[in-house]
Amino acid sequence: MTADDDHRVVCRLDRLLAERGMTLVELAERAGITVANLSVLKNDRARAIRFTTLTAVCDVLACTPGDLLGIRPAPEG
Repeated sequence: MTADDDHRVVCRLDRLLAERGMTLVELAERAGITVANLSVLKNDRARAIRFTTLTAVCDVLACTPGDLLGIRPAPEG
């Protein structure tokens, strides 16, 4: 595992947006979060997420943190 890949948390924002027929721009406007910050989250480049951001995204998407975030299986070995 590299320093850039030292966690296994994945974001399912792209899937949730597609299911709701919503764009990243629309989510940003409705949640009060910049498109840039949401893009980092959506592309699994985030190193952390504030609870306020998580709450805002979940409120707009009518989902739970467990719907939005998951974890990849641990590598074998």
